[in-house]
Amino acid sequence: MTDESRGIGGTVGPPWSVDVLADLHAGVLDEREAAELWPLVNADPEALAIIEALEATTADLANLANEPVAPMPAEYAARLDAALAAEMRSSPAFQGPPQGQQAQVAPVVDLAAARRRRNKRIGWGAGIATVAAAAIAAVAIVVPTSQQTTPGGVAQPPPAPTGPSVGGDGGGAEALVGKAIGVRDFGSLKTEERLDACVAAAGLDPDVRPEGIRPVNVAGKDGVMVIYTTGKLAQFRIVAFGADCGPGNPAILFDKIIGPK
Repeated sequence: MTDESRGIGGTVGPPWSVDVLADLHAGVLDEREAAELWPLVNADPEALAIIEALEATTADLANLANEPVAPMPAEYAARLDAALAAEMRSSPAFQGPPQGQQAQVAPVVDLAAARRRRNKRIGWGAGIATVAAAAIAAVAIVVPTSQQTTPGGVAQPPPAPTGPSVGGDGGGAEALVGKAIGVRDFGSLKTEERLDACVAAAGLDPDVRPEGIRPVNVAGKDGVMVIYTTGKLAQFRIVAFGADCGPGNPAILFDKIIGPK
């Protein structure tokens, strides 16, 4: 941010800095600053108009995930199919598994289902890459069966915590919200399906698209922080799941509301 009037103690008020209002709307200011700014903003029609415009933009971007996916032009689909076929012919896996091993054929993924998953996963600016991934997923690939074991059969230790550190009650998590909006980093959970299982176990709706997902270190525990809107202006719900969460085990590390009450 480049605006020097940001923050309490500087020049705050008409004419309002859009950067300050954007930070306030995103919930990235600390609670003291936010508590001092919101009464000033609510009393200023010009500031409220900017906040409402930011809210409308956020809603429009979130609704992009529900837009219908246009079919890939036939010309590009044919070129992609040809490239995939050439790659498969040159791949050792296409020649069959090594002697003594059995081949396992990956199931052909329904393209419509893949596109529905794309609608849910799509982030700002990620459309082209996701379309290509959905097309590749629709191709059956022959791969040799493999099995991963740990040396001596010893179980691997749990993953080391990654991401920025926050308190056990989520203290300090509000400072991470601004940079986490639009991010979809599943951390130690690795996949959206794994996160969906954790969300469902917590009694939340997996079909509600979070505003952001990122790994965090919750008092020394590896976790994944999920950010939801609450329906109130500039207010968010932050839920952090532990790395061991899954069906029947939400492993919630913290669940808190930030922003104006």
